[in-house]
Amino acid sequence: MSTPKRTKGVIIIKITVCIGSSCHLKGSRQVVEGLQSLIAENKLEDTVTLGAAFCMGRCQPGVSVSVDDEVFSVTPETLGEFFAEQVKAKI
Repeated sequence: MSTPKRTKGVIIIKITVCIGSSCHLKGSRQVVEGLQSLIAENKLEDTVTLGAAFCMGRCQPGVSVSVDDEVFSVTPETLGEFFAEQVKAKI
């Protein structure tokens, strides 16, 4: 499990979503939009960075999403649980 970085006392969590063709077909756009909403709803704009990458080389059943370099398989349906366990739990 990776450790979030601290910048001036604030935890910075880096989330990267694969937007390659395989992940796109599996719902990467919905995952990105969902993460944007969850970050805003939880007022984590200063704590969480959200980015995208083309193929992460981990074509799994869901969209490849990394949190501080640890890769997970996420679907639009599992996004809420993923966010609670892998993002909010670290803050």
